Amino acid sequence: MILSFTLDPPLTPALREQIVDLWVEATNAGGAVGFVAPVTADEVRPLAEATFAEVTDGPDRLLVGADGGRLVALLFIVDNRFTLKAHWRVLKRVMVAPGSQGRGYGAALMRQAAVIGRESGLAGLQVTLRDGHGLHRFYAKLGYREVGRFPGALRVAPGDDRDEVVMWLGLA
Repeated sequence: MILSFTLDPPLTPALREQIVDLWVEATNAGGAVGFVAPVTADEVRPLAEATFAEVTDGPDRLLVGADGGRLVALLFIVDNRFTLKAHWRVLKRVMVAPGSQGRGYGAALMRQAAVIGRESGLAGLQVTLRDGHGLHRFYAKLGYREVGRFPGALRVAPGDDRDEVVMWLGLA
């Protein structure tokens, strides 16, 4: 595995398109990153651009992973925008290119986010997931524990409501 990480890379037009492409690819492969497949770049782009603005204008951060210069993984480290929660962050849109899965990139990405959190003096990281994908086992292996669940909070299709699961990693 040759994965290099960059925190807060310049969001050039080329990188923005690569992120949108990865977002579409991950969603259409069944990933739970804010949409339900099938989606197009035109559908993802408005949310992506709003997310990019929160990185470029602050206070959110972007962590990208590349293999041989190719974007293969990313996540957003999102500020809570509330003083009483300033000591922890939420990881959002955790995604790995479908063709790169099974190589440990997701685990490496999450470990790198934890390193960044510790270096930033954070007390913890939260990640939420859509139940039904088995992701809680992935996060549990990385030290995250389930701390909450909203039953049926995510409607992915008529008659298909999924729990939203909240997981926490203490960094102290």
